[in-house]
Amino acid sequence: MKRSRFSEEQIIAILKEQEAGMATADVCRRHGISSATFYKWKSKYGGLEVSEARRLRALEDENAKLKKLLAEAMLDNVVLKDPSHKKMVTPGAKREAVAHAREHHGLSERRACNLVGVSRRVIRYRSSRPDDGPLRQRLRELAAERRRFGYRRLGYLLAREGITPNHKKLLRVYREENLRVRRRGGRKRALGTRAPMVLPDGPNQRWSLDFVSDTLTCSRRFRILCVVDDYTRECLALVADTSLSGVRVARELTRLIGMRGKPHTVVSDNGTELTSSAILRWSQERRVEWHYIAPGKPMQNGFVESFNGRLRDECLNETLFTSLPHARFVLDAWRHDYNHVRPHSKLGGRTPAEKAGKPVWEHAPRQVAITSTNHHVGAGLYL
Repeated sequence: MKRSRFSEEQIIAILKEQEAGMATADVCRRHGISSATFYKWKSKYGGLEVSEARRLRALEDENAKLKKLLAEAMLDNVVLKDPSHKKMVTPGAKREAVAHAREHHGLSERRACNLVGVSRRVIRYRSSRPDDGPLRQRLRELAAERRRFGYRRLGYLLAREGITPNHKKLLRVYREENLRVRRRGGRKRALGTRAPMVLPDGPNQRWSLDFVSDTLTCSRRFRILCVVDDYTRECLALVADTSLSGVRVARELTRLIGMRGKPHTVVSDNGTELTSSAILRWSQERRVEWHYIAPGKPMQNGFVESFNGRLRDECLNETLFTSLPHARFVLDAWRHDYNHVRPHSKLGGRTPAEKAGKPVWEHAPRQVAITSTNHHVGAGLYL
């Protein structure tokens, strides 16, 4: 509203001239105002003194300020309760909140920053971090090929290709790309203290045996005999069949001895196949010490138990087996990949074959998944 050229004191003086007996038309002509303005002043300031007029003006100014403060507080409340705002914890979320408040509610940058609780320097900051496009692309490719690998094991594969980011940067990129692996099932935690297992000094000193079971698509169950070298962590054999007796186990161990040499000790649980007379006769004839763990203590055979977990998580749970030959083909391909390509965290990122001094692949294969079919041609993994 346009401010009047007359002050309150002057207006009251003009009104008092009319009250003293001067005609209204003469008062208006003398001061150059219209009769409408005079009667407007009279309705507002009639009967007031100068001090009272000043007090009235101060009350009006204070009322206007209070209205403005109330309007701003209501606008701030609307902005803070905007459903489009998420938890404003990270600087990125606060930047989005400030931009939304300025665009949709017409707030200034300073006011929006004060409302969100962030410095204007943070809002104006522009990252100078490199794009990391090749790293992200290769990480996504490896994670698609190795769906059950975490960021550490993927980091080992990247290091083979000459990509060596800092482990904290690798974890950040891994999380930003939403590649985290969902943990399957629960995890049993032992109570009390545990003594670490004694490691053998070289290959072929101790082998560990155990059985794993799975089901074909026709609901027929089959079993897998797993043999692991505790020193190199190599998977020596994955024997799949619908029935694995003690005689069959002894025959498979004889075949392994012909390929690798005789072990000093074999560790297993107390299953009926492994406590049969065929196994006892085989250990005596071959002069191989056979150690049975305590009943109900699978942690005493922890090397093969850990291997069984990796086998089930990365192969069995990822594959639908159509037939027994199909299962044998997939298991043989996965065993080769486990020994020669897959980095082992307990070996410092090396492969079991590298630990054993055998030739290894320098990098991960470009394609490790092949289509599930009954014609088993080529090499690879069914994931």
